[in-house]
Amino acid sequence: MLRNINKLSSNWLGKVVMWTVMGILSISFAVWGIGDIFRGFGQSTVATIGGTEISVEQFRQLYTDRLQQIGRQIGRPLTPDQARAFGVDRQVLQQVVGETVLNEEAKRLGLAQSNADVVRRISQDPTFQGINGSFDPARFAQIIRQAGYTEQRYVAEQRSATLRGQITGTVTAGAAPSASLTEAIDRFQNEQRSIAYVRLGAAQAGTIETPSRETLESYFNDNKPLFRAPEYRKVSIVEVTPDSIAKWTQVSDADARKAFEQQKDKYAKPERREISQIVFPTADEARAARERLVAGASFADIAKERNLAASDVELGLMAKSEIADPAVADAVFKLPENEISQPIAGTFGVTLAKVTKIEAGTTPSYESVAAEIKRGLALDQARASVEDIRNKMEDERGGGANVAEAARKLGLTATTIEAMDRSGRGPDGQPVAGLPQGTDIVAEAFESDVGVETDPIAYQGGYIWFEVLGVTPSRERTFDEVKAEVETRWHAAQVASRLRDKAKELVAKIDGGAALATEAAAAGLSVETADKFKRTDKVAGLSEAAVRAVFRTAKGSAGEAEGDGGERVVFQVNDIVTPAFDANAEATKTLKETLRRMIDDEQINAHVAKLRNELGVTINQAAFAQVTGANQ
Repeated sequence: MLRNINKLSSNWLGKVVMWTVMGILSISFAVWGIGDIFRGFGQSTVATIGGTEISVEQFRQLYTDRLQQIGRQIGRPLTPDQARAFGVDRQVLQQVVGETVLNEEAKRLGLAQSNADVVRRISQDPTFQGINGSFDPARFAQIIRQAGYTEQRYVAEQRSATLRGQITGTVTAGAAPSASLTEAIDRFQNEQRSIAYVRLGAAQAGTIETPSRETLESYFNDNKPLFRAPEYRKVSIVEVTPDSIAKWTQVSDADARKAFEQQKDKYAKPERREISQIVFPTADEARAARERLVAGASFADIAKERNLAASDVELGLMAKSEIADPAVADAVFKLPENEISQPIAGTFGVTLAKVTKIEAGTTPSYESVAAEIKRGLALDQARASVEDIRNKMEDERGGGANVAEAARKLGLTATTIEAMDRSGRGPDGQPVAGLPQGTDIVAEAFESDVGVETDPIAYQGGYIWFEVLGVTPSRERTFDEVKAEVETRWHAAQVASRLRDKAKELVAKIDGGAALATEAAAAGLSVETADKFKRTDKVAGLSEAAVRAVFRTAKGSAGEAEGDGGERVVFQVNDIVTPAFDANAEATKTLKETLRRMIDDEQINAHVAKLRNELGVTINQAAFAQVTGANQ
């Protein structure tokens, strides 16, 4: 169950995407059970599950929604190739098939949910609650719109999700990790070790004699892939964004002053008040509470009696526009500081309020915001012209001009990258300058070719055009081209080999009874210590590989591992502490909940796999590839 937890992609984007996928696709259903479920049939259907067909358009919408969700999470768009590389296409298909299998089972069982129950569940969702803690229709509409849903589609999906939840809730009812499993994992996570260690560096490797040409040539021939020149591409790039256009847009003081007068409220800082309030169901209760407050009771006293949290009473500093109830807003902003209001009949009940602090509003001068206004006007003008520029660029390209030629005709600047490899580095090994940040144009360029007309890429409210002008194929470099690099790598390999041998020799001596301190002194090394660290801790002076090695080594024994910066670490485990297991600790409760969710997922996967086999699942591979871009 736990063996795949740490199998994540090694690069930063891969880690971010995989964690995001795990967050969005909450249950990874076991859809793939047999190798022949992919069968060709009509192009209008991606999958058939029992009596339900998933059309190409349905799956395209779901797949696009997921890619957009992931893109928002990681702060950059995810290309179809990246999505396939990270397995997002299969994850989404797994989810769709798994959910549909459960939908079919819900139909078979005759499960249903009333409209009133759907409305109740949505209105109680904290996501859609406004500042007053009640359902906010405007917030609901905004959030589902941003997520790509219509109200009708969202309500339908919530109804289906609730019915699926009835099934999965029954399947997982009573599931819980055993006490022995929880304790074993707790001990594994919280075990602490203390060590003494030494670090062997280049000085301990001794003098490495200057190698002969023959030695270096032999090393070069044995390791030619290390010295191969990568493929390079020459690329022309044109970037058109509101920011880039606005730099050259002139805005007059007259226009800026006019905008300032029209939008004074936007630049003004409104008066803000620190407010305490309690909402009562009746005016009588509010009046009685006010009498007590005037007599010396505090809002906190009354809130405690009514089982209200501090966040329900102390609203903090608020502008008048931030108070949801207009009646309360009007009354509070007429109230003197530290005075208790009369009962206020508002939308959500009868309110008592007190203002404990008043921050006066301010209106800035035109001069203090002129630069901001001019930039805003310039950006507005630039945004309006972006689409016009795009159309003109496409017209020029349609007439036969390449990207650089089209840009020149329109007075735009084209940047030419003479040579870049797949990592965005030039022949000198340094990152190339001039690449737009926040988009993976390097990958796009390596997916294209000379003479291929590519579509403009949406970028920061504008567009990027690029064109591959030339390709320098990867090739084997000659020895003389890379002689200096060969010597550097050969020298590092010699040092590493010697340090590895010395480390193993030192481990053998310590395990044979020698004292680490004695051997360290003889070798001119300093003994360092690291106390009571866990296997997941980052320990100063120790590499991750060394920490892992420490937890594979018995108490009193020695071990060695690769350190940071080419060092070798030799250590001796002095102590192992296994903390007492506390079943009632908060950390233990969190662990049990995590294990319970994992067990739930396994049981749901097994149930879905059983239903899938009973219903029958077929996948149209051609249609699936069409939607995900695998056939492009």
